[in-house]
Amino acid sequence: MNVRRLILPLLLLAAPAFAAERPQVPAEPIAKKTNLLFSDDFERADLGKSWKQVVPTFTVENGALKGTQTRVNAPAADGKPAVVGHQAVVGSDIPTKDSVVEFRFRFAGATAVSAEFDDRQYKGSHYGHICFARITPRSVSLADQKEGSMRNDIYEMSKDPAKKAERAKLLKGRSANFPVEVSPDAWHTFVLETVGDEMRATLDGKPVAFLKSPGISHPTKSKIEFGCGGKDGYIDDVKIWNAESSH
Repeated sequence: MNVRRLILPLLLLAAPAFAAERPQVPAEPIAKKTNLLFSDDFERADLGKSWKQVVPTFTVENGALKGTQTRVNAPAADGKPAVVGHQAVVGSDIPTKDSVVEFRFRFAGATAVSAEFDDRQYKGSHYGHICFARITPRSVSLADQKEGSMRNDIYEMSKDPAKKAERAKLLKGRSANFPVEVSPDAWHTFVLETVGDEMRATLDGKPVAFLKSPGISHPTKSKIEFGCGGKDGYIDDVKIWNAESSH
């Protein structure tokens, strides 16, 4: 990759002690859009046929997709098993290899929103998780789940405290977290480029995150999912393109 095309986001200067641990973010796009695969402006009353609830609950409200986390941690009681909390997730079957995903979001009361690629036919990672981007009011994170936290052996290690150090070594370089400041009440535009083994994200037109990791290059990203942690996060104007490398 041409070094002259790389910049370190200005936001990282606020945390120089950690800058060396983060990848540099390319100043220019790594992907070039080809054909538009999918778009949705949610100008209707319900989810529609394209979307399926994965983890409740998503609805359509005032022309936007509204996520509310309803699966929260709860201990076993009254003969019922314990519940492990999970963000609300909605998904659509849109097969891609390399792509550009664009959407608008507003946190409102939510703590995070995310976009994720999965392949349910792939058995080497938990639930076929491949890679994802997560946005919070203070950070943007990118992760290779296929070769990282959801790879079957690494996922099993998370259940054994004695393997914490071994697991941490295996996870090195499989994710990256970048500081940002995102107003919870305003609408923002997020773009996620995925090309080969690289992911790059922009927020309101500014490059904010980048990750290069082998699992990202998984060739059959058959499903895209959007997540919402906490209550009342909004997603709108989703667009997904096939893409090719801009290098």
